[in-house]
Amino acid sequence: MKADVHPTYNTVVFNDLASGEKFLTRSTVSSAKTIEWEDGNTYPVIDVEISSASHPFYTGKQRIMDSAGRVEKFKNRYAKFGGGSK
Repeated sequence: MKADVHPTYNTVVFNDLASGEKFLTRSTVSSAKTIEWEDGNTYPVIDVEISSASHPFYTGKQRIMDSAGRVEKFKNRYAKFGGGSK
């Protein structure tokens, strides 16, 4: 690897604002805001609006769309268009 070309890769804390969950991981992002972690060390903290702790796909709280009902509604609405048999 070339020297002084790659970004620094440090330990940071990601703070999910929606759920309040915090993740200690490594990243190239940095921040002036810091937090003291459970191990007693101080790390930069990055606030994120959504993460796997609060995203509906990962939490299992996603809504299931009624696609069959939507298709029937579409067919009923446009049944008169397009004519009959050819």
